[in-house]
Amino acid sequence: MEPPPDTRESEAALEGRPLADRMRPTSLEGYFGQSHLLGPEQPLRRAIERRRLHSMVFWGPPGTGKTTLARMLARASEAHFIALSAVMAGVKDIRAAVSEASALRSAQGRATVLFLDEVHRFNKSQQDAFLPFVEDGTLTFIGATTENPSFELNNALLSRARVYVLKPLTPDELKDILRRALDDPERGLADRYTIDDEALDVIASAADGDARRALNFLELASDLSEDGEIGVDVVKAVAGGTSRRFDKGGEHFFDQISALHKSVRGTDPDASLYWLMRMIEGGCDPLYIARRMVRVASEDIGNADPRALQLALNAWEALERLGSPEGELALAQAVVYLACAPKSNAVYTAAKAAASAVEEHGSLEVPMHLRNAPTRLMKELGYGDNYRYAHDEADGVARGERYFPEDMAVDRYYHPVPRGLEIRIREKLARIRAENPESENDD
Repeated sequence: MEPPPDTRESEAALEGRPLADRMRPTSLEGYFGQSHLLGPEQPLRRAIERRRLHSMVFWGPPGTGKTTLARMLARASEAHFIALSAVMAGVKDIRAAVSEASALRSAQGRATVLFLDEVHRFNKSQQDAFLPFVEDGTLTFIGATTENPSFELNNALLSRARVYVLKPLTPDELKDILRRALDDPERGLADRYTIDDEALDVIASAADGDARRALNFLELASDLSEDGEIGVDVVKAVAGGTSRRFDKGGEHFFDQISALHKSVRGTDPDASLYWLMRMIEGGCDPLYIARRMVRVASEDIGNADPRALQLALNAWEALERLGSPEGELALAQAVVYLACAPKSNAVYTAAKAAASAVEEHGSLEVPMHLRNAPTRLMKELGYGDNYRYAHDEADGVARGERYFPEDMAVDRYYHPVPRGLEIRIREKLARIRAENPESENDD
């Protein structure tokens, strides 16, 4: 059970615990960040101040205070607090928590908060295990996740819990947390160390919005410092080489690859380079990005500049031959070229339209004049009869020839855009269609 809010932890209880754990705030006054939730009259602040518990899910990156908020809510409501991690716990642990909460409710009428960290690690049946007890009030459920709840949590759970989105801490908020840790005489570094603003800036930047990470860097730097001065060189040695926030296959991964794709599509080479290097620095496999750029070359550039596809393929091959980091320059070259190239999604749109037509019309017969006739029998049956060989016609075009199935109307899927090479393709098709009695010049 949690101690009352005014209880101070003993020195023995604090000793040996990491600085980030010791500095965990126990009240709103000591909590930094999440002003959109905890500012005056904001929903979560009202819930804490009015001691009104409800089931909720905290969604946000690591080190943004999800566990701390859950503990603060339980303290404010004087509720019993049970903390479990979905990484280690199972249905058996949920049942034990339910039994404990039920006994406490019967004996004392006291509420229980069940906090489940990494809730997205539970499968559907595990998530369903505690729903009846949330429904009847035995438990107030608070989950924490770094993944998008709409993808990872089942609808039954989401319908019973309000989702609160936590944001990465700003550099200024991180520096305030670091200064508090340096000055706190009981839980922090007890004013035994000094640090200049440049070193604080280095830690705040390297922590990348994560308070736990920032405090860990500070504690490591203090262990390595001499004469109580935490210098910038020591801080750079501790924090150097750390990666930006990135989760291969998780929410941040898909957000960042989406940002790269849309920056290329939007003809912004500078933003495209930023997202490319952001992903590579974060640990993304550059070959994945190379494959995505091949897709971009066809989907967003297409025949407006066919060289884009070749350059994307060349970059992919260079990466495979050179590896990282040498091959990454070829990828950067391809990204910049694709971003600057004329854009067309005409082929992409045409392919989707043609696929829809196939689904709509089913397996229509291939017209006889378009069928191949490699055998005598097939020739006798009329395969290939009256086929006009386009190379024998003027300009290599068999004007008036029909290539669609007989039971299907002639349609137009490909509409070249007035950009890049598709300008010339558009003009050529317009001339051919104008001379074709079965076509309409709809371009």
